[in-house]
Amino acid sequence: MNRDTLELMRKSELIELARRARIRGRSTMTKAELVEALASTRVPPSGTSSDSRTGASDDAQSHNFGGLPFTLPGVSPNDRAEARARRAALEDRLSGYVDQSEHCPWKSIEGHPCGLPVVAGTNRCGLHGDGAISDRAVPLTGTLGFSAWPALWRHLTLATYDVDPFGLDPVVAEMAWHVLNGLYYDYFRVEVDGIEHVPTVGGAVLVANHGGALLPYDGAMLNLAVMNELEVPRRVRVMATEIFNMLPSISHLYRKVGATYAAREDAREILRRGHLLGVFPEGERGFMKPVWEAYRVGRLGRGGFAELAEEAGVPIIPVAIVGAEEVHPAVMVSKRLAGLVRMFFPEQRVEEIALSLNLLPLPIKWRIRFLPPVLPGDRGGRLDALDQLERSEEIRNSIQTALDDILAKRRTAF
Repeated sequence: MNRDTLELMRKSELIELARRARIRGRSTMTKAELVEALASTRVPPSGTSSDSRTGASDDAQSHNFGGLPFTLPGVSPNDRAEARARRAALEDRLSGYVDQSEHCPWKSIEGHPCGLPVVAGTNRCGLHGDGAISDRAVPLTGTLGFSAWPALWRHLTLATYDVDPFGLDPVVAEMAWHVLNGLYYDYFRVEVDGIEHVPTVGGAVLVANHGGALLPYDGAMLNLAVMNELEVPRRVRVMATEIFNMLPSISHLYRKVGATYAAREDAREILRRGHLLGVFPEGERGFMKPVWEAYRVGRLGRGGFAELAEEAGVPIIPVAIVGAEEVHPAVMVSKRLAGLVRMFFPEQRVEEIALSLNLLPLPIKWRIRFLPPVLPGDRGGRLDALDQLERSEEIRNSIQTALDDILAKRRTAF
């Protein structure tokens, strides 16, 4: 292909061409390196097979789960092509964390062999290794896709592993990761900026604005952004409100995918273990925000997250999320409905329930921006009430400024 033509293309389009040409290491190349590699390589037509592992056509294998068999309103062919390129880059990068040439020697008491490939540089798989999988999100088979599910399901049914102290089940979490990437790449088409501000090791508190009105999509997308975009994929242990820990089945699933209860002691232990903690301090008021208040960041609680970060000596990473507050635009809020909820769930602190006209989420294009960290001070882990409020207001202002900037630059919500 002509070099001048290649230089006019976006990096995501170059990565897609490199995938069809089976150029190794494409996900780590700069745009100039991609142009150089493609200029001297014959790129197969888009309809031909280029993946020796599946033999499927480019369109058939485009997204695993995300290759939706129907056209979505507001999602253009360019969006779908970019989603394919991003998925291919993620798969290429994640495969490097697993050594397919060796298999885990672990056996159960009944004699069942593990059979999973080992984590690169070790002699054990993620399930039976040193427990790092509770923080580092490494696919157990080296790939995200339905082809990995039989092996994952076998370990799930045989119960060959333990969950972590907070209830994270790495097998269930990986299945959810794979399925939710359909929303992340294909439906919401999440764009991420500033991911370099998230530490690759050690604890941190990620503080974001809240929205959703129906389901906590923002917690899921925040977690996926860190797993999919960070140089070293890590899990974010998102703190959930009471109701998601009360509902039968949902509460168990919420724990299994890595979320945690909104309790101070749980938060302290998460940070002590060096995990990433995700919090939405606006709470229920932010989640139930009506459409006319969208992207106006409210009071971030009493600033308890600042005290937690100071005690643990970890940075606070402000996060601005655009998209969550428009997927189910709330046309009104009801105090009577909230009272009905409290009759069945007395411990739930909800004061208003938002009502939306659409049960299915709108295909809003999301933007997530990670802001520079706010480092802990030198006060020996102590913040009085006034300090907490000041730190909280500083974080709120930074998130609001970022939201205003993102909204001013976007042309359309879709």
